[in-house]
Amino acid sequence: MKIVEVLKPGGRGVIGTASKAGVVNMAVYADPDVVDGETVAWGMTDGRTWNNVRENPNASFTYFAPGEGFRGARLTLTLSRTEDSGAMLAKIRERTGASSPGNPAAIKHVAYFKVIETRPLV
Repeated sequence: MKIVEVLKPGGRGVIGTASKAGVVNMAVYADPDVVDGETVAWGMTDGRTWNNVRENPNASFTYFAPGEGFRGARLTLTLSRTEDSGAMLAKIRERTGASSPGNPAAIKHVAYFKVIETRPLV
């Protein structure tokens, strides 16, 4: 299952992370930027998801494709790197400002994840 074929623009999902102590957090996220065949990236605020991935690099993302039905995927992820500035952060802020009621300036970081496994949603 190729990432670019699964993660269609306009989808939504839930990212699951856990702290070093194992305290779980779930957060609603838009579809990520597909960087290459095995890497995705999200912009993040200074919240629980950001704090968790810095303590524990393992995460999962349940993606719901736009449209009717249960189309999408479940991704197993591991954090590969982060950025606090640069072109990707600017791109994510710009897109957020155009499509979301949220504050794009609140997005302070970009987290890049290697996709370890991709499975069907159902």
